[in-house]
Amino acid sequence: MTPPTGAGGSRHSHRRVPGLRRQELAEIASISVEYYTRLEQGRAPRPSRDVLAALARSFELTAAERDHLFRLAGELPPTPSEPSGAVRPGLLRLIDQLGPAIPITVHDGRLDVVALNSFARELFGSVTGGGSYGRNIVHRAFTSPVFTELLDAGGIDQLLRVATAELRAALARYPDDPYLLGLIQDLTVRPEFRERWEHCEVGFWRSAFKRIRHPERGWLDVDTEMLHDPERDHWVTLYSVRPHTPDAPEPPGGQAGPRIGSSESLRI
Repeated sequence: MTPPTGAGGSRHSHRRVPGLRRQELAEIASISVEYYTRLEQGRAPRPSRDVLAALARSFELTAAERDHLFRLAGELPPTPSEPSGAVRPGLLRLIDQLGPAIPITVHDGRLDVVALNSFARELFGSVTGGGSYGRNIVHRAFTSPVFTELLDAGGIDQLLRVATAELRAALARYPDDPYLLGLIQDLTVRPEFRERWEHCEVGFWRSAFKRIRHPERGWLDVDTEMLHDPERDHWVTLYSVRPHTPDAPEPPGGQAGPRIGSSESLRI
């Protein structure tokens, strides 16, 4: 690793060799020069997580470099206290451009819907609501009739099972998140959620099959694929209507019936 040049570079502009001295780096990391020297030489005990974090800050490491440093030291990389709420601008443009052809939704690591395109909005209707947890998929699944109007009985059971298991996985990633703790407390008063929660099932379902009722075209057979942005912990779900579905939407450029959706994307 190469030490950074320091704030503004002025502190070291007179030096022939760029970067911080051992003394300066140790001072920034709040460790002794002797200990840092022993670390460099491989003679020190394995550094603690606090020391690793301090070194990562001192070297101005990127998230990927910081995680690599932790793994080299035999430690799990640190996890954020909550997922990012901001969707990448490039991702928003992508789901906008694919809007006429593919329904796409984006939810974060808390299972809050953070973006969807107009095709998805037309297919699913109002998947979000008001209140503190109105954007949360799990909360909506257990408290709103919206999904009972979209899915058949098997699909509803699958949704409740998967949503509960993924919520438990989210809690494992963000165990101290007040939002998740409050959400679970709110849902636990509901017997159906409490029963499923007590099963202790945990997991992710990257691919799935659903039968979705379109408001105008009836039942559609839909495959879903989920893509993960690990840096922001965002999950992008793409919905593909099976070609044999009798009432499948006509793809762009087709002649049979109006095209569903437009290129307008929505950030919630």
